[in-house]
Amino acid sequence: MGIAERKTRHKQELRTRILDAARRIVMREGFGALSMRKIANAIEYSPATLYLHFESRDAIARALCAEGYAQLLASFEPLTAIADAAERLKAIGRAYVAFGVAHPETYRLIFMEDPSYTGAALVGGAGADDGDDADHADDKAFRLMIDSIDALKADGRLPDAPDSQVCAEAFWATMHGIVALHLTCPVFPRAPLDAVVDAALVAWFGAGDANPVANEDDASGEGATPAQTQPADKPSKPRRAASSKPKAA
Repeated sequence: MGIAERKTRHKQELRTRILDAARRIVMREGFGALSMRKIANAIEYSPATLYLHFESRDAIARALCAEGYAQLLASFEPLTAIADAAERLKAIGRAYVAFGVAHPETYRLIFMEDPSYTGAALVGGAGADDGDDADHADDKAFRLMIDSIDALKADGRLPDAPDSQVCAEAFWATMHGIVALHLTCPVFPRAPLDAVVDAALVAWFGAGDANPVANEDDASGEGATPAQTQPADKPSKPRRAASSKPKAA
């Protein structure tokens, strides 16, 4: 391996160490505790070294948001195999809420901290150099929801529904509202969270199977819901009031 290759590898390894340390601080203490000096102490480098990789704490936050949103999208991927469009959307809704509950500080950072962080997450870290063909993360999530809504419309199962993109945004807003209230409101939910999610899904798609349909083995007890299987980083007990900042489009 040549000198240039070693330098490139070292730079990438150090960048990864910086993000790993930042992620641990955010998960353990919240985003408010994150600072360049604290990250530098954690990896035993000078703060000046961090600025060679990230221009600011905000740049680190944006990178963490892009990674966290990619993780959320990855939880949706197995759900594309669900044949019934309504059950697919129900599973997406449950997976979304499960992610927010299991990763509360990551969710706060992506969607409830700063609109610029949300924007960074939704474009998947794509920069200006990626051009118009950049594969934006939000396109993947919305395409999955919109395609499912289109299928329901085609089957006559969403009569008089508005534009599919509007429906997708409203569905997202419903799931986000549940997560945000769960993370910030001490008296929410009074009912079990799963029951609240189920009620929201019934309001959207009508009564049906009470459990998400991931495959035809459900009757045998196989296939737990995302909320049952996703390990938590940290307890998601409410800790502070909700941010009043709007989420970036």
